[in-house]
Amino acid sequence: MNKELKILGIVAAFTIILYIGVEPFAHSQMHKHVEGHGLVYDGTADIEDASKDKKEVKNKFWSEVKEIAKLKGDATAGEATFNSTCATCHTEGAGDMGGVIPPSLDHAGALYDKKYLIALIKDPAMAMNTDHKYADTSTHPMGAIKSMITDNQQVANVVAYLKSAKNGNLEPRDAFVQACGRCHANRYDKWTQIGFIPKTKSNIKTGQDIDALKFKQDVAVQQGKIADYMGKLPPDLSMIFRARNEHFLHTFIENPQSQLHGTAMPRVGLSDNGMDKVVEYLEFTGDPSKPAREAAGPWVIGFFILFTMLAYLWKQSQWRDLH
Repeated sequence: MNKELKILGIVAAFTIILYIGVEPFAHSQMHKHVEGHGLVYDGTADIEDASKDKKEVKNKFWSEVKEIAKLKGDATAGEATFNSTCATCHTEGAGDMGGVIPPSLDHAGALYDKKYLIALIKDPAMAMNTDHKYADTSTHPMGAIKSMITDNQQVANVVAYLKSAKNGNLEPRDAFVQACGRCHANRYDKWTQIGFIPKTKSNIKTGQDIDALKFKQDVAVQQGKIADYMGKLPPDLSMIFRARNEHFLHTFIENPQSQLHGTAMPRVGLSDNGMDKVVEYLEFTGDPSKPAREAAGPWVIGFFILFTMLAYLWKQSQWRDLH
């Protein structure tokens, strides 16, 4: 018995050393570790990483954002401003604007951080940390908003409205669609950049599914526009949760520049709730069998424990007369 326990102990020790010591070390060498900022959008990371000539500009911008965040917004006045200024583009079914379809803001209050929304209205390119793409950040497709909402109190009012209205019960799928789905497909959930793949039927005479072919053509056209706008087509995110760890996802979504400097992907500005919903969706589509696997885990472990006990008793019975 002592001999078997020693062998088991040695095997367990080597397994633990390999899993805890070697694997994380190898991962750290392959992927740089980036510390997040806890989904606090105050410009700290932007200012730290900015070139010398941009530090002052970014510092001034984020200081103004902090001051606006202290103002008490009037949601009623904000609704009027939103409807007259923003609603035309930010609604379901809006057309693409410069290559990307503007997001619906029906769940903006539940999805996005307050300071990020303020920064987005003040200067979209600066808020998204994609100002490296624009010599003058007013050339951003949404840049015109700066000339329409110029008063700080107006900004606070609009954000107050967004944070108070139309939030409801946000499902993980809805969070992904609104925050990520305009650029990223998810083939495991049949999502494309223009919507879910519809169920269609083949034409009896031709044997072809004309509606399906037309939808594929529309998807290809939109993907071409996105590729022109972004520089390349953003990847399908079906397996991203299994390809990368959760820490990478949090830090990359929080600030893409921290993991991939120079990327065209904008900062999304998700709040804690928004991040949890998006990651939950990515986990589900990337590993849909996880709940069933976790439920079966205790039963499998119990079986091995029982089997080990029975095997030990059988061994004792067979070797009783030999010791």
